[in-house]
Amino acid sequence: MSIVRINAITVPEGAGDELLRRFEQRVGEVETMAGFEGFELLRPAEGNTWYVYTRWASEEEFLAWVRSPAFARGHTEARQQPVAHGAELLSFDVVLAAGPSVAEGAGQ
Repeated sequence: MSIVRINAITVPEGAGDELLRRFEQRVGEVETMAGFEGFELLRPAEGNTWYVYTRWASEEEFLAWVRSPAFARGHTEARQQPVAHGAELLSFDVVLAAGPSVAEGAGQ
């Protein structure tokens, strides 16, 4: 099954809009990577920790993304002008998954 990598980013008060802007500018980069299955940027309902959720077919394909020129380009601004003051990478293996079921007779 897939793997999930979540980057928990601590953002100072008032900096969330800038973080969102930066991700909006580069979200298309990851979509072309082999093994990429999904991305979500999660804004906290409370607090100041945002979550970058990505799903990959394998660890090798995730690492290929992290080592790619596109990843480096996307993180250049973050190094030059940081918007966050802390980050932690959380790693998960998907061991059970479910999706919406189609109700019997739906769409008829």
